[in-house]
Amino acid sequence: MNLELVLITGMSGSGKSVALHALEDAGYYCVDNLPPELLTAFIDLQRQQQTPRVAIAMDVRSGISLPMVPPQLENLRRQGVSLRSLFLDATTDALVRRYSETRRRHPLSRQEGRTDVPEQHRVLVHAIELERELLAELRDRADVIDTSIIRPAQLQSYVKSLIEAPESALTLVFQSFAFKRGVPLDADYVFDVRMLPNPHYVPLLRPLTGRDEPVIQWLRGHDDVARMFDDVEQFLGRWLDALALDHRSYVTVAIGCTGGQHRSVFLVEQLARTFGPRWATLRRHRELDAG
Repeated sequence: MNLELVLITGMSGSGKSVALHALEDAGYYCVDNLPPELLTAFIDLQRQQQTPRVAIAMDVRSGISLPMVPPQLENLRRQGVSLRSLFLDATTDALVRRYSETRRRHPLSRQEGRTDVPEQHRVLVHAIELERELLAELRDRADVIDTSIIRPAQLQSYVKSLIEAPESALTLVFQSFAFKRGVPLDADYVFDVRMLPNPHYVPLLRPLTGRDEPVIQWLRGHDDVARMFDDVEQFLGRWLDALALDHRSYVTVAIGCTGGQHRSVFLVEQLARTFGPRWATLRRHRELDAG
């Protein structure tokens, strides 16, 4: 039996428990904070018990044992384990805000009984940046989900869509977003389409989205939109095979406009439709999904 393993890593406070619950709902046997020293033995045990799908969460609490994880993952792949690795990230500001709201201690924070708020903030920011350094290699080897401004329900949906995507040499994730709410941290490529004609200024189109036929036809009527689509399509078409040969599992292409409602949504839909026949393709609309 071929065991399916999903490894969840990421920044403390980025939503790993939410992601793990989503996988539990999807039928995975879930374990939180498994020490890296036990990973191989644990997978061997699950194979003996014929557990079909397993999800494991690991983070910086594993401390000095983290460097042993990437070699173990490669070894498991060679043994035939179907492995997907997810890394949850968020901006430092978002993580600081979450810790401030919950009054939890960061696992790398060494402050003892501090009452000075500026000093608490400084220590927390330092701990977060140190954590980024410790987890950098795991992040480079995983599909990254930016949880900075998405709701728990969105995160659960994104996690489920990733694990349900058919396995292939490369999975493309096309994501629309609004620049006014920040560039997604999980983007491998970012294309700015704010210079294109904007349906927002057409009263009948303003309440619609880039998935609605009147907006689609309006945007198709502008040469600049067609040129932008052609440029992005040609760039990706030229480099995707090379990315797949480089053993990349996921590539996230983010398309941004001002509000994340019309132009970016339209282009994400068109690009996903174009590349879908060749590659496993997912679509995310960060601002629309939040509605």
